[in-house]
Amino acid sequence: MSASRRSGGATDELGPDGPERPGRVGADLLAALLDGMDAALCAFDAEGVVTHWNREAERILGWSAAEAVGRQGFAGWAVRSADAPEVERRLLSAMRAPGRQVHEFALVTKDGGRVLVRTQSAAVRGPDGAPAGVYCAFSEVHAQIDLERSIALSEALLEGASWGVVLVDVDLRPAVVNAYAARALGAGRTSVLGRPLGELLSQGAEELENALTHVLAEGAPPAPAEMWVGVRTPEGERRRCWRSGFVRLASPLAEEPVPLGVGWLFLDVTEAKRAEQEGALLRFRTNQLHRAARAAAECEDPAEAATVHLDFALAGFADHALVDRVAGGPRREPGDTAEGAAPVRLVRVAATPSGAPGPSAPGGAAGLPVRYAPGHPAVQSVERAGPVRASAGLGAVPEERAKAWAATRQWPDGTVHALCAVLRSRGRTLGAVTFLRSSGRSPFERADVTYAEAVAAHIATALDLAGETAEG
Repeated sequence: MSASRRSGGATDELGPDGPERPGRVGADLLAALLDGMDAALCAFDAEGVVTHWNREAERILGWSAAEAVGRQGFAGWAVRSADAPEVERRLLSAMRAPGRQVHEFALVTKDGGRVLVRTQSAAVRGPDGAPAGVYCAFSEVHAQIDLERSIALSEALLEGASWGVVLVDVDLRPAVVNAYAARALGAGRTSVLGRPLGELLSQGAEELENALTHVLAEGAPPAPAEMWVGVRTPEGERRRCWRSGFVRLASPLAEEPVPLGVGWLFLDVTEAKRAEQEGALLRFRTNQLHRAARAAAECEDPAEAATVHLDFALAGFADHALVDRVAGGPRREPGDTAEGAAPVRLVRVAATPSGAPGPSAPGGAAGLPVRYAPGHPAVQSVERAGPVRASAGLGAVPEERAKAWAATRQWPDGTVHALCAVLRSRGRTLGAVTFLRSSGRSPFERADVTYAEAVAAHIATALDLAGETAEG
């Protein structure tokens, strides 16, 4: 030990003309590596003399490298004298044991305090393979426990969490996904890694990427966000609603926060959102029916009352609506399509304007039938005495095709979806009411049929009363 010089926790061998240059460079490099470690490290030679001591060990215990290197074991300074033999025995036993040994000790700080540390020690081999000493890396137990808890939490989130967890890198590509997220994305846990979100989502990818970019730049938002997305699956697109939370991931090793990516946690709330939307829609439509009934009750002309019901029903439901009445009087035998039965002819009673919005206008004063071809949805509705839905196609419909489809059926330009409901009163078929939607709306669904039939019942009652008034 006397033939060497201690500096920065490492040794430099002296040559005849001063320090040998290669040895000095190697010692400086070793000192830099040891002092840059996040874990405290010390080393002992075969006799138990401290040979290395880094800055993290100095931070934890308060003893500098100059004070620690060269001491015989920990006795009397880093460990209580009563505990020193047992601590030294357990540390030096690593020279004769394979692999690493893990122990917990109570060490003494320079100011007299005590700190519980967890150590990992292993043998240092000489050139001949014989044990030449032992190194010991240690850290405070509470710091180690915090680290283990963080790792355990990460593993639990990525394995058994009941919500989706995705770690997104700074290029906005999934780096790690758990099983829930993989199922939600319709793929395996490894097949989604490194792929752009646009390849996984047919809709909502841009909104999600904007959210991730914001989190990388500004940090996590104050509350979860609900996003509707379209997921690409082998069976086709699935429309889902994900309630998402975001956290920015930064490296704890850098002096300045360096973003590593974003932790994206989400839960599929599609069914709950659909139930919420259906409830809100039902309340709105029930309120519209109630308001229409009150407004119609104030109309002296029953025909005007029918258009009032039509106008109230149109709000949020369709773009246009038409009311057609059976020419020649009501049909008393619904569904009669036997050979020889008179063909259905319909006369326009009321229609909403196809240009600027406004109230429904009465029509058909001349009593001329509308030029509906056989098999027209409104004609089918009267013949069957039931609702009929029609559509130019699902998804984006070419403009020329939609225009030709609407013109053939005598409907306004831009119509791509239609719903015809029969007008029935006192066991007779009076006509049909037709609701029309443009390409900006979705096709009519079963819930829409129920609402249309409720509106049709009110309109039929008003038209029936109007017919009785005219006859009287």
